[in-house]
Amino acid sequence: MTEKALPLAGTRIIAVEQYGAGPFGSMLLADLGAEVIKVENPADGGDVGRVIGPHFFSDGDSHFFQAFNRNKQSITINLKDAEGKKLFHRLVASADAVMDNMRGDQPERLGVDYASLKDVNPKIVCAHLSAYGRTGPRKSWPGYDYLMQAEAGYLAVTGEPGGPPARFGLSIVDMMTGLMSAFALSSALNGARRTGIGCDIDTSLFDTALHNLNYLAVWYLNAGHNQSRDPRSAHPSLTPSQLYRTADGWIFIMCNKEKFWRPLVSKIGKPEWGDDPRFCDFEARLENRALLTDLFDEVFLTKTTAQWLELLSGEVPVAPVNDIESALENPYVRQSDLIGSFERENGEAPFEMLASPLKVNGRPLPRKAAPSLGAHTDLLLEELGYDEKEVASLRSRGII
Repeated sequence: MTEKALPLAGTRIIAVEQYGAGPFGSMLLADLGAEVIKVENPADGGDVGRVIGPHFFSDGDSHFFQAFNRNKQSITINLKDAEGKKLFHRLVASADAVMDNMRGDQPERLGVDYASLKDVNPKIVCAHLSAYGRTGPRKSWPGYDYLMQAEAGYLAVTGEPGGPPARFGLSIVDMMTGLMSAFALSSALNGARRTGIGCDIDTSLFDTALHNLNYLAVWYLNAGHNQSRDPRSAHPSLTPSQLYRTADGWIFIMCNKEKFWRPLVSKIGKPEWGDDPRFCDFEARLENRALLTDLFDEVFLTKTTAQWLELLSGEVPVAPVNDIESALENPYVRQSDLIGSFERENGEAPFEMLASPLKVNGRPLPRKAAPSLGAHTDLLLEELGYDEKEVASLRSRGII
């Protein structure tokens, strides 16, 4: 698919970003065809993600950085310099949106909010992603994913009862907040194009983390139910929906609709359980979950995980419990084109990485590796009207 045919083709987004959450959100927009121009400070080596190990392709080109910055451009600008700010304004004048993921008190200070940019471009959308928002007593606080998981209650519902609090194994709040920011920006762009007037639009790690409590929050706020951890990673109200032991490991079964109950017990050789009053519906099974777990363990211990998957897959919702290697080596992943080869602009060898989970008209999205620091600076400055002498002067003074 050509980039011009993508949904966000022709949309220019200036991303003042680093690390994880902001870059993840802008990357999703870049996948869909937006021209995402990543602004990096030449004085400190650009996005700190470039030097986050332990794995690197080369100096300043970490695997971590590549995972969050595919399909983007990079320009170096020192936004704390007056001349750098002028350059930034010229760039904003050509753009549709500005994204940032700074501490909440920084966008106004650095002049990347709507009040600072509306005279440059009245239609500009300014999407801000911070730890705790741009208002309130915590706006100047730094913050990170794991802190949000801890304060928003995630560690209290993750892991086994009686064990220490446990976080998600992934930076799930960063990625959810990045997605939330991309969604908000896209929505605000629609409004700006309709009215000719841009806006500020905000999200934060904390707000998103708390919002993700979703039905658990409704249960507490209206029924006083304070959800805790259940054994075997069980669903709090549906059974069977948890881990069970097999002859060589574990299997996860999610019988989350009544229509799956009878096929499940029939397939495992226990059709009589379908009408057993102890297990006949969700309420009965929840009341007798401990007993059902013991009975299921006895059955599932008679075969390997692979044997059960062959018997149940496609008829009952079921999955193996993989490690990272097994998850990526799953033949279904390759069959679904979820791992791709990413080409580099600098001529270095391509490498493999997860591709976008989205497709447009059934076709995969672009697969370009993340840019080297400032790779597009000269090209973009030329487009903005700077000549070679001006570019050289800006570079000699550390502005780009």
